[in-house]
Amino acid sequence: MANPFKCFLVTLITVSVVSDALLLPFYPQFFRAAFAMDDPWYIGLYLSATCLVVMLAFVLWARVAKHIPVLRLLVYTQCAAGLLSIACYGAQSLADFWLLSLLMLGFKGSYLLIYPYIMSLETQDKHGGTVGLLAVLVHLGAILGAAAGGLVLELLAPRQAFLLMAAGDFMQMLICCGLLAVRMTPVPLPETAMANPPRTVGLYPLGMVMLLFYFSVSLGRPFFSSYWQTLSPWQGETVTGLVFALPGAIALVALCLGKNKGGLHGVSPALGLCAIGLACQAIPHPVVVLVGRCLYGWGLFQATVYLDVCVFAISTPSTYTRDFSKIYFCQSVGALLAALAAGRLVADYPLSAPFLVGAAALLPTLLIYLLLFRPRALHSLAVSKP
Repeated sequence: MANPFKCFLVTLITVSVVSDALLLPFYPQFFRAAFAMDDPWYIGLYLSATCLVVMLAFVLWARVAKHIPVLRLLVYTQCAAGLLSIACYGAQSLADFWLLSLLMLGFKGSYLLIYPYIMSLETQDKHGGTVGLLAVLVHLGAILGAAAGGLVLELLAPRQAFLLMAAGDFMQMLICCGLLAVRMTPVPLPETAMANPPRTVGLYPLGMVMLLFYFSVSLGRPFFSSYWQTLSPWQGETVTGLVFALPGAIALVALCLGKNKGGLHGVSPALGLCAIGLACQAIPHPVVVLVGRCLYGWGLFQATVYLDVCVFAISTPSTYTRDFSKIYFCQSVGALLAALAAGRLVADYPLSAPFLVGAAALLPTLLIYLLLFRPRALHSLAVSKP
């Protein structure tokens, strides 16, 4: 792939992730400030609805992308997302906000097409390094987005976060317009370079593992900021946002140390580390929670990279978008169920409950993974060369 083209695509993903992450840690505070709503079950219901909309919308965009080139499609969808973000800023009722924000997220979710698009332009021996890079971009975007969201909540009105989201959407639109205007396209790969080995594991069993994995690791996210602010001597939304994004910083360290290749040793230890990290976060002491965030971040990065490499290893370049949309569907179902469960858990139990349940849920996830797959055969599909 031409380096300038790849750089622009990487920039596109970074901007989109930062824009998405602005309010992710702060929806309880946002609903309380903007609409005087602080019912945990209601907030969990909203977050599950966002997962459902993005999940279904991405399946739709994957079908549309068969007929419209990805970059051209993103020009229209990101423009629509930006306009709807501005409309969300002006929404005065909860009903209007639900309608406008869910529509906005449906259009915004089209940027996910960039992931399989990039992978289809890479040779098989570079998939491991590319997946690691994309994973870190997601985590790095979460760091920047959470920090920016915290500043918005501290210094500005919470609604103004949607104006920043709109700016990010329009920036993505301009990047796509620029790439189309200069006719910058990647160098096509020869068919021999794009060939994949025959499938030795099934996509749907892997999707089941993904669903359980994303359910487990997502349980603690919706109300982490509220939990942290009840036990930490370091108050303020900016600090909270940075602590929320600490796993992203750990992922960046892991990438710099080259721990997305060769040192994975399979998904089992990574799932175990995630479980330990989640369990530590359930202990209401700020130092222990910080240690837990670090362990959780390291394990999450390793498991995410390993499983994502497996997705593209058992797929083929011509079906990357279709297969990725199926796996993303499974991931989103897991996140959707996690949002619902987190809202109910926090309504009935202490704020630490989602971390305990998430840690416990990783154990059956590991057992099902071991039952469905032969780890050595699956690990051989993962690319160790960046």
